Amino acid sequence: MNGVQIRVRGQVQGVGFRPFIWRLAQGHGLVGEVLNDPEGVLIRVLSAPAGFLADIRSLAPPLARVDAVELGECRFELAPVGFTIAASAGQGAETRVTPDAATCPECRAEIAEPCRRKGYAFTNCTHCGPRFSILRGLPYDRAQTTMAPFEMCPACRAEYSDPADRRFHAQPVACPDCGPRLWFERAAAEMPGDPIAQAVADLRAGRIVAIKGLGGFHLACDARNPEALALLRSRKRRPAKPFALMAHEEVLHDVAHLSGADLVALRAPSAPVVLVSGRGVLPELIAPGMTQLGVMLPYTPLHHLLLSAFDGVLVMTSGNLSGEPQVIGNDEARAKLSNFVDGFVMHDRDIARRLDDSVVRADPPMVLRHARGRVPGTIPMPKGFEDAPQVLALGGQMKGAICLIKNGQALLSHHLGDLDDVLCLEEFHKAVADYRALFDHRADCIAVDAHPGYRATQAGQNMGLPLEGVYHHHAHLAACLAENGWPRDGGPVAGIILDGTGLGADGTIWGGELLLGEYARAERIAHLRPVALPGADRAAREPWRNLLAQLDAAELGVEADRILADKPIGLLRQAISAGLNAPLSSSAGRLFDAFAAALGFLGPQSYEGEAAVWLEALALTAPGDARAYTLGRVGAALDPLPMWRQWQADRNAGVSAPVMAYRFHAGLARGFADRARELVESGQAQAVALSGGCFQNALLHRLTLDALAGLPVLTHCDVPANDGGLALGQALVAAARQNPGIPSHPVTG
Repeated sequence: MNGVQIRVRGQVQGVGFRPFIWRLAQGHGLVGEVLNDPEGVLIRVLSAPAGFLADIRSLAPPLARVDAVELGECRFELAPVGFTIAASAGQGAETRVTPDAATCPECRAEIAEPCRRKGYAFTNCTHCGPRFSILRGLPYDRAQTTMAPFEMCPACRAEYSDPADRRFHAQPVACPDCGPRLWFERAAAEMPGDPIAQAVADLRAGRIVAIKGLGGFHLACDARNPEALALLRSRKRRPAKPFALMAHEEVLHDVAHLSGADLVALRAPSAPVVLVSGRGVLPELIAPGMTQLGVMLPYTPLHHLLLSAFDGVLVMTSGNLSGEPQVIGNDEARAKLSNFVDGFVMHDRDIARRLDDSVVRADPPMVLRHARGRVPGTIPMPKGFEDAPQVLALGGQMKGAICLIKNGQALLSHHLGDLDDVLCLEEFHKAVADYRALFDHRADCIAVDAHPGYRATQAGQNMGLPLEGVYHHHAHLAACLAENGWPRDGGPVAGIILDGTGLGADGTIWGGELLLGEYARAERIAHLRPVALPGADRAAREPWRNLLAQLDAAELGVEADRILADKPIGLLRQAISAGLNAPLSSSAGRLFDAFAAALGFLGPQSYEGEAAVWLEALALTAPGDARAYTLGRVGAALDPLPMWRQWQADRNAGVSAPVMAYRFHAGLARGFADRARELVESGQAQAVALSGGCFQNALLHRLTLDALAGLPVLTHCDVPANDGGLALGQALVAAARQNPGIPSHPVTG
């Protein structure tokens, strides 16, 4: 018998889509079947009324995303009877995998009510729970996950098999009788008793507890206890980097100002860490020198049970040695974390891959770290890339991430860490193999950063496939274009790209750039005046070095002598003069460091971007101020010299540090925005794109948008503006160049 075949593409596996279709078909009186296969969900019916097709999109489950509903013909050898859910078919992966999702309201209520799952830390259903963190292969079935060792008990099997139950075909379904179990451990020995109660007792006593979560271990302590915070900072050797916090929503209101946008972000299924304004009631040690806090809601039943019993705010920071990847295995945790925790909350469900917490800002909306809850979501390729080849892009050296292009979608991986760390590099190689196998990806070419010294670039060179080298700042521009769906024939865009460092087409270190370009090519139009980086890489760790170079370049050496009298400035000046380990750079990030040093941040940075974050926090305390320092123009260079002289005048006049910090931000924003505006108003550019790690700075972001008022502006929202988004840009540049008829044009100096 002839029938209708309906192919549903998108995020449609692991979200209750087959039982949804089953119930929908029952309501429409249809006969046939539905199944998972490598391309998504396949429906075969004798007839497909328009109402049924419309309901597939409009009534889809909350975690589903339907990209396409395609109709075709099929043939039934025997007339179907009723409507059934058939076994998954085929191997390989063309479909989207669902990210891990925070505990839904129904499951949260269930663990608190008298029932067989009361207090059970692994409660989940088709609307929530682990997905990508437990997945080993596709199609998404229990046998392909780390839940495979846990055979369902009769009660769970009945729920799993009942189309009317919200656990119908929920692959991680479990209960205390058949699922993973929780225990508390001290000195590698399991302790008898309630593990939640034992952990809470340790936390209330000021101890540090390692907690095995969804994508790895966290280190937890009482966020209101200064001694516990000092102990954690001392043991982890983390003197200043802010700690993330976890609490129930009603408790967070006591410690932070939560806007409506903040609450929307916090309540999302991805349950990210959200940067919010603090109320100043927690100890300074939570986020030294900062006015913002990184907060998140509990997103697993374990977290809900722990926070309900503790009734407060917990530090919930990544469980790892400094610079290393997050720990995920029980034995690994015992080996690496025992020296600085007092106890462990363990469980026996394996974690398939390391997934740090995602970090976002709600206003302006921006993803700062692309990780748990957001991966492996895909980004539709812009118009004009329908026939793009399969590309594997390997990203940069910092904030490692890879990107796969396939079937009109771009898949940006989770955050992999900084590849100068050996273990992070190992994770990078594992992720490349993992993603390629999981998504059945067969690359036609490899895209890499043009810097030959990057570990990711070297990995690409060893893959034996055609290689496309993409200059760092061109990749940033292309990533912003891709996220905004800028069509391939949309015309050139003025890209303001501000970050730390990246190799430029002229062989120097870029970082404060105005590009004019699109996917296949880009041209450098303007840039910050290059200034020496005394000590090269050390300049990124010690802001005073950048201050010396900037003041000398602005002919304000006398100011440098006064401010830096206790530093070895004579030796550094000799090195700069001789060009010894002092490369020239147009870096905006190092200019931020220099201004932070000028306003009092002289010590070494204990984490990347600390000085710039400090400078932004300082500027945010300034009263309203309409003034901005001035960037001069010398040919293509935007010269900070006038800025420094205006700063000197303000300093001598006793202007406050917050006001000077604000004027710096405003001056940098206006200087680049004015030059970009000229490109748009002259018809050379169709819009302005903002990218690069400096645009994580909310104040700079807002001031730049203000200065560009009236122009079309493309910004990052779901893809990191920092190097975590580079791989997406590299992939699109390579795809554009690989397509016949599109010439390969590199960035020009």
